[in-house]
Amino acid sequence: MKVLVIGGGGREHALVWKLSRSKDIKAIYCIPGNGGISDIAECVSIDVGRTEELLDFSKRKGVDLVIVGPENPLAEGIVDVFEEKGIPIFGPKKQGAMIEGSKIFAKELMERYQIPTAAFRVFDRYDNALTYLESLRPPYVIKADGLCAGKGAYVIRDQEEGRNVLKDVMVKEIHGEAGRKIVIEEYLPGIEASYLAFTDGTSLLPLLTSQDHKPLLDDDKGPNTGGMGAYTPIPFVNDAVEGEIRSRVMQRTIDAMRDEGITYKGVLYGGLMLQGNDPYVIEFNARLGDPETQPILFKMESDILPILWACIEGKLHTIKDIQWKDGVSICVVITSRGYPDKPEKGFIIKGLEKLKDREDVVVFHAGTKKVDNHYYTSGGRVLGVTAVGSTYGDAMKRVYDAVSSIEFEGMHYRKDIGAKAVIK
Repeated sequence: MKVLVIGGGGREHALVWKLSRSKDIKAIYCIPGNGGISDIAECVSIDVGRTEELLDFSKRKGVDLVIVGPENPLAEGIVDVFEEKGIPIFGPKKQGAMIEGSKIFAKELMERYQIPTAAFRVFDRYDNALTYLESLRPPYVIKADGLCAGKGAYVIRDQEEGRNVLKDVMVKEIHGEAGRKIVIEEYLPGIEASYLAFTDGTSLLPLLTSQDHKPLLDDDKGPNTGGMGAYTPIPFVNDAVEGEIRSRVMQRTIDAMRDEGITYKGVLYGGLMLQGNDPYVIEFNARLGDPETQPILFKMESDILPILWACIEGKLHTIKDIQWKDGVSICVVITSRGYPDKPEKGFIIKGLEKLKDREDVVVFHAGTKKVDNHYYTSGGRVLGVTAVGSTYGDAMKRVYDAVSSIEFEGMHYRKDIGAKAVIK
């Protein structure tokens, strides 16, 4: 079987790495891929937004299965195009991907079907939004409606910050068209959790709970990023809480979309805030999370390929459960100086060879390129160093020991990924 993975980040490296362990796969292509992916798959330089070129490549190579990693191609309708041409593809169609592509679509769906989320208001005019904002007391949250690479949500701590963010998003249009409509919603305190599940539009097959770390700096300080690290599972989520998440959030959302005429196939990612046993949806994503995918797939024992096929074919009920390695997995993301605004690029990465034989560690590449057998930085999030350990403390020790082996000019990483679980 020939498989094509679309994307070039750490999530896609984890997917390719996991697929490479499947006995039924004879060739893996990745578009565009990265330096690390090129070691285990054939990387091809095509813009992921050029759907027709991706389609031509798939036909030419006789690709049997396409897996879409990032959100933008899903939002643009790549699944619709491939399905129409009879090429099996994993991910939701354009309508389903609206659950991530439009915060307004997601919030209004949740409101209609009583899926727990923060109270909200929608605005498409700056003056109306500003008038409403002046009536609020911080904290509250401002969100751009469209896709902003994980950087379109702002927790507002004082009114001056709120005015500035509103102006940046709606007047200066720093997110372009994605910020022409916004959501202003109440701030929900609590424990953040990521809950991902495979679905065929009817059944759900949950992955492990995980916790992402969005802020750039330790102790959740600094600007938001695409994600600075994650660990799995979350010790705060017991069986009762998981049952609530599964029934009141995940299954209800899949059922709601089906009621709306949308058969949602792929991965549904619930970004949640937990208040006691009550989950509230902060956001939905229409794909695997990055960096949550890295520690989750490193812990997965089961072959992922039959699960992907079961989702596509509407037979997920035939997969009874997923087998997992014991223990805890943690991913620490290493970034370039200047990230998330203007990351510096082009620096040689040293020390990776020290880690290649460790069974408890794998390094997933994101913003890297390989030239003459050397790896160089080529993006903001560069590497996702991922380790498994018997406990949270053990996994932290192993992952940070591995991180200490790596060096490149201007590298930055958080030193507290997993610490919340250790304290618990």
